[in-house]
Amino acid sequence: MVRTSSKPLTLDAFLELPETKPASEYLDGKIIQKPMPQGEHSTLQGDLA
Repeated sequence: MVRTSSKPLTLDAFLELPETKPASEYLDGKIIQKPMPQGEHSTLQGDLA
């Protein structure tokens, strides 16, 4: 189980953190891990290209 602080993180503090895999996003003072793309994602990329 991951513990999170009840105190919101500042954007500057988030930008100082090391990169993660998969990538993380900063949203409303919280760090959210981006989901990995699924099969349909690749199909849509091909259609757009």
